Amino acid sequence: MKKFSLWLLAFFITIGAAYYQRKTGPTYPKQIDVTLNDSVYTLKLVRSLALNERPEVKLHLSDTKIKARLFYRRFRSDYEYMVSNFVYKVYPLNSFIMNKIFKINEEKGFFAVVPQQPPAGKLEYFIEITDSTGTRTYLKEEPVIIRFKGSVPGIILVPHVLLMFTAMLFSTFAGLSGIAKLPSYKKYSIWTLVLLTAGGMFLGPLVQYHAFGELWTGIPFGWDLTDNKTVIALAFWILAVIMNRKKERPLFTVLAALVLLLVYSLPHSMFGSELDYESGKVIQGIIMISPFRFFQKFLN
Repeated sequence: MKKFSLWLLAFFITIGAAYYQRKTGPTYPKQIDVTLNDSVYTLKLVRSLALNERPEVKLHLSDTKIKARLFYRRFRSDYEYMVSNFVYKVYPLNSFIMNKIFKINEEKGFFAVVPQQPPAGKLEYFIEITDSTGTRTYLKEEPVIIRFKGSVPGIILVPHVLLMFTAMLFSTFAGLSGIAKLPSYKKYSIWTLVLLTAGGMFLGPLVQYHAFGELWTGIPFGWDLTDNKTVIALAFWILAVIMNRKKERPLFTVLAALVLLLVYSLPHSMFGSELDYESGKVIQGIIMISPFRFFQKFLN
């Protein structure tokens, strides 16, 4: 019963951390509330677009009487904002889950087209909406940033996500077991290290490569937070496993579990890969030539 309670607690802690990370990340849609023609709407503004998606910003509005415009430009540029008009459209929705389970067969709303950017390229934008009461501008002082990314094959992305989630779950359980002084903490410490290495250090760079064209943008070659926090967590788990090889030292396991929980509660993709349009290179971390680039020719 004690072990079951720890597993249950570990599961909810892991789910909570994953949810918090996703909700606070810079690629999660920006939400704002607007009142138009006496109706309140919650707009979810896109902040991440894959190259195999339509390069559009959507407004979830049902009132076809309103008019809206989108102002956009390259991120970190002094260019004048370009204008794209929102147009009300209805797209067929080809999704088994949405069609069969939720009985939704089409996607409606106002859509504004933006120019597709290379992987890691970014645009910033704000919107202007006109209803019966007049015209209002939203987010001009703090524009929304879209980052474009390549499509990651499911055969890489799905195992990566599953391995990282399981590593977080086993890590949390190992830490709780260490606090409760259950001997199983040592076994799950080893499993955490194996899963973290496989998901973060092997599949993680492959996800990064397909999404942004770089295998590694973390230390010692850069400051990509996603890569760096994986290295930090891995270092603590290596230490925890080594320190528990010949003697029980659960404190190191508890510390490693706390570090992993902390770093993976940080918003995902903060200080992430970014395309430098002048050099054509992915920056935000690439401060010297990474040896990982040597192996990239085998992936092309």
